[in-house]
Amino acid sequence: MHMTTPFFTKAGRMAAITFFAATAGVLLHAQGPAAAASTPAVRPELNLQAALKAPINLYAADDASSSSSSSSSVDATEGSATDRFLAVSDSTQPPPRRRYGRPRYTDSMHNADGSSKYAFQVGGGLTLPTGGTHSYYSPSYAFQGGFGRNFNKNVAVMVDFNWANFGIKQSLLNYQLALYNSIGGQDDNGNALSQLNGNGHIWSFSLDPVYNFAQGDTTGAYITGGVGFYHKTSAFTIPSVQQYCDYYYGCYNYQANEAIDKYTSNAIGVNGGVGFTYKPSRFGNTKLFAEAKFVYTANSRRPYSLGSASSPYFNAFTQNSAPTTFIPITFGIRF
Repeated sequence: MHMTTPFFTKAGRMAAITFFAATAGVLLHAQGPAAAASTPAVRPELNLQAALKAPINLYAADDASSSSSSSSSVDATEGSATDRFLAVSDSTQPPPRRRYGRPRYTDSMHNADGSSKYAFQVGGGLTLPTGGTHSYYSPSYAFQGGFGRNFNKNVAVMVDFNWANFGIKQSLLNYQLALYNSIGGQDDNGNALSQLNGNGHIWSFSLDPVYNFAQGDTTGAYITGGVGFYHKTSAFTIPSVQQYCDYYYGCYNYQANEAIDKYTSNAIGVNGGVGFTYKPSRFGNTKLFAEAKFVYTANSRRPYSLGSASSPYFNAFTQNSAPTTFIPITFGIRF
């Protein structure tokens, strides 16, 4: 009995040590993966601000074939996630943005450059007689209207109707009054003439090319010139009492000017000048314009004559058949 007790005591101690050692090994083995799993993985830091500023690769992998699996695997494994996100090859960038010119039109009302094919204009202003014409005509008003064809924004051809009105200088009216009285001129009451008035005008149709040599968004400048037919008229009048009758009110008298001497002359003429335009809206084709031209009409002078018993030819105002020069200054609208 004395020998058996120490043996069992030692055996019990060895068994306990072995049990605890095995238990500790099992626990350490079980806690190893958990500890490793609980340790956070170190991931690359992603700079979102830099990533958003980076150019976008429009040629994504959707269009590229996966012909080389080895290169795909290398691309997938090389570099961090941030490097792969930010890495963009210059060779895969989209082409530069295409530059577009002005829109080209194909409808029947516009030229290819956007200008209207057809032009219309109307305006008014004043006339300034020049040269020899200034010796008998005085400034008055002018009217202009026309239409034409625009071939592009720079070149056009207009067909213009122009009316240039003139007064007659008082010195010439005094001379003509004395002349008419010297040959027996009389008013409606049979008395010598006491007052003489007069006026002149030139109406014309001309074909005028136009070249716009300067154009901005709202302002422009052009030159124009042409040739046309010019009809010149001068008339001398006296105050007169006229009578007018109608069905409802009967007859009544009114004051008017009665022509006692009138002259006409036709001629070919030329014109040339410069103009300036202003567009109220740079998106439209409507323009305001100011234009000044020099006009020359090649009238043929007729001989002076007060008539005679053998010849009824009478021409007391040879200036009407003389060549004429003047400058019409016109303000208007073109659309």
